[in-house]
Amino acid sequence: MTPLEKLKAMKMPFAELKGVEFVEAGKDRVVARMTVRPDLCTLHHAIHGGAVMALADSVGAAATVINLPDDAKGTTTLESKTNFIGGAREGTTVIATATPVHRGRRTQVWTTRLETEDGKLVAVVTQTQLVL
Repeated sequence: MTPLEKLKAMKMPFAELKGVEFVEAGKDRVVARMTVRPDLCTLHHAIHGGAVMALADSVGAAATVINLPDDAKGTTTLESKTNFIGGAREGTTVIATATPVHRGRRTQVWTTRLETEDGKLVAVVTQTQLVL
């Protein structure tokens, strides 16, 4: 099973609720997309900061799962920092790309860039995942 097939087979209820679709997955890069629906927006039809953070968290966690040691039981987020750069309007698709900063036996650190389909930067998220 490829890493992408593994992610698509995993049950990630909150990611599914947000409409996250994984489109690329490997040890060094995981990419997912999410359409900005009305229920993911602020009053002004722009993506809510919580939706940005939740998308990045799902993608960083998925990247960690692909890289877990054989004896690991799973992962959980220890810390997450978001730099909001720009917005994404309702109806836009946001692309989240996670790349590794550190992959250790006890923790992994991932940076996730969120951009619109036309390349406009929305946010940069750095998260630390605990290996369980």
